[in-house]
Amino acid sequence: MCGIWALFGSDEGLAARCLSATRVAHRGPDAFRFETVRGLAGCCFGFHRLAVVDPLSGMQPLRLRRCPGLWLCYNGEIYNHRQLQKHFGFEYQTQVDGEILLHLYRKGGIEHMAPLLDGVFAFVLLDTANRKVFLGRDTFGVRPLFRVLTEEGLLGVCSEAKGLVGLKHPGAPRLQIDPFPPGHYEVLDLKTNGKVVPVEMVKFHNCKDPPLHTLYDPLEKLPSGFDLETVKSNIRLLFYHAVRKRLMTDRRIGCLLSGGLDSSLVAATLLKQLKEAEVSYPLQTFAIGMEDSPDLLAARKVAAHIGSEHHEVLFSPEEGIQALDEVIFSLETYDITTIRASVGMYLVSKYIRKNTDSVVIFSGEGSDELTQGYIYFHRAPSAEDAHEESERLLKELYLFDVLRADRTTAAHGLELRVPFLDHRFTSYYLSLPPELRIPKNGVEKHLLREAFQDANLLPKEILWRPKEAFSDGLASVKKSWFTILQEHIEHQVSDSLLENAAQRFPLNTPKTKEGYYYRQVFEKHYPGHADWLTHYWMPRWIEATDPSARTLAHYKSAPKE
Repeated sequence: MCGIWALFGSDEGLAARCLSATRVAHRGPDAFRFETVRGLAGCCFGFHRLAVVDPLSGMQPLRLRRCPGLWLCYNGEIYNHRQLQKHFGFEYQTQVDGEILLHLYRKGGIEHMAPLLDGVFAFVLLDTANRKVFLGRDTFGVRPLFRVLTEEGLLGVCSEAKGLVGLKHPGAPRLQIDPFPPGHYEVLDLKTNGKVVPVEMVKFHNCKDPPLHTLYDPLEKLPSGFDLETVKSNIRLLFYHAVRKRLMTDRRIGCLLSGGLDSSLVAATLLKQLKEAEVSYPLQTFAIGMEDSPDLLAARKVAAHIGSEHHEVLFSPEEGIQALDEVIFSLETYDITTIRASVGMYLVSKYIRKNTDSVVIFSGEGSDELTQGYIYFHRAPSAEDAHEESERLLKELYLFDVLRADRTTAAHGLELRVPFLDHRFTSYYLSLPPELRIPKNGVEKHLLREAFQDANLLPKEILWRPKEAFSDGLASVKKSWFTILQEHIEHQVSDSLLENAAQRFPLNTPKTKEGYYYRQVFEKHYPGHADWLTHYWMPRWIEATDPSARTLAHYKSAPKE
């Protein structure tokens, strides 16, 4: 996990450009480099490094002796880089996984390189010999990327929007900054004056399509057929493989553990594989909540069962409320449910950075979207509707849960890894008949639970624990976190302000005082950039006025057997 920044065709002074690059310093606390491109006016790279692989030769922009005209700045991990290196016979100059991008590009161009990458990534690749610039981002947008592109040819790229908001350009009082679309790469021509001209934007992978890099995967070909035992076996095999490949690091691994199904499966599988790899340290797991939190109790049970070194982080309502401004600044969004869920994750990440040496953090993000874990899936009109909703949620992860997970951990110099969003795992799960994946017997994610029922990884009551949103489960059962927030904000936003919200905020007008408050804080930090959020996250197929799961009439017990 790193912070990347690049600028092409800028007329700003060097000091101003360097200042913009430093605004994402939190993403890479280990080292910083700012480098201009010789012979190209106004072109430069900024890089903040969190060294998790090859601490000696991993600084960027990455350049190789045999590719003198190529400059690479990337953030992410390419899990199959060794397989690709071996298959194509590439001779490495470093031990950095990202070096594979340069070799693949040199061999077959951007259209050959991007689909072969198994991992999470955002990159800027400059080819000075052919006067081209390329941008790219992984399938789900697990690694963030923002860009600004003016009609005059100024191009700015950064891991977070905050690294671009301060840029100045003649004749443009405010630059249009947009999130780069996941699963795409962009080609731009580079002119002699350093300005760029966009050529094409190409979608190189859809989450439901089997990835091209499967051809070079060491995992054997899966048994075919949709009989239940075959499907369950394939799910387990692909999930184990997804966790195993993500052990690639030279830093200590930890795991977030809420005690829900997803994080518990990740933690249990991770600990098992760390033992098999004979890692010398115990797995640290981390749970956060208030007194009497369901998550803390469940996480404690899981940690005792799997034998992890467990850490519990308690926070008070006051501490959570005090963190709101920092959280919204880090997130770069005003979405209500994202902010609620981010406070706990932000505070536990802060604890991890301050009190432990765990740096690479595993988490369960992506499972709810993929395996239909949200409670409102019980109300889907049909299995096909549920399938389409699952795809929609996966495509929008970069606006919501993946955004939350990245920013709250990156704010404290941690790197997040999310095995549920493994390319092969997701494409296989989405290929299954829709009827297999819907809630069953009143239990969401029934197929996933069933697949691990006899794996002896988790206690039965955890494996069948009903869905609880992270922002709900970390609070006391007596009073939800969203209720605590709403009671506090009730005195911060007047009735008249909310009544006139449409005049002040015509785009995504807030309907509640809580939404209005978050929007105020967002506009303080990022005025005029409300379009970064296309819509609020809300459940479907029900009359819902609040995104919290605790407002929905479900909460059924786990099936008794």
